[in-house]
Amino acid sequence: MNLTKTSKYLSLILRHHPEAAGIALDEHGWADVEELIAGIRRTQPFDREMLEEIVRTDRKQRYAFSEDRTRIRANQGHSIPVDVELPVTEPPEVLWHGTGQKYTESIDREGLLPKGRLYVHLSGDYETAVTVGSRHGKPVVYRVESRRMTEDGWVFRRAVNGVWLTEHVPAKYLKKQKY
Repeated sequence: MNLTKTSKYLSLILRHHPEAAGIALDEHGWADVEELIAGIRRTQPFDREMLEEIVRTDRKQRYAFSEDRTRIRANQGHSIPVDVELPVTEPPEVLWHGTGQKYTESIDREGLLPKGRLYVHLSGDYETAVTVGSRHGKPVVYRVESRRMTEDGWVFRRAVNGVWLTEHVPAKYLKKQKY
């Protein structure tokens, strides 16, 4: 069964528009699984087995169930204000950000901004940043001086899927890499 379209809809609901399925998220981004299934089922075939399959097979580990599996949430990428309870974590010396060539002028001037999200998303390795950047056309990779940022008081968090999050990366901490 191809669940790609449904997975994208699930992402929209849990990250940006829970009202699309007629549900609400709590302050930590959790949705009641039964309400979510019923909400999605109003517009398309959907059941617990399909939800479990989406969560289990998602390469980017976008979703997490609560321990008792009665609630579900997106791990990061929200545009709505939720606290997904990620602890402040010491980053490695360097992190990476992949983007498209068309965004570099703005980034070089303003740094990395979360735009419609709560946080800027950073990668722990160069290769992942290239992959992310490729989604936006010709990839450009920025080296982020994360250790220096931490020393200057910036805070980092790490999602369960390994994505690093921070509120903003000023341009002075960025260095464009050759690709």
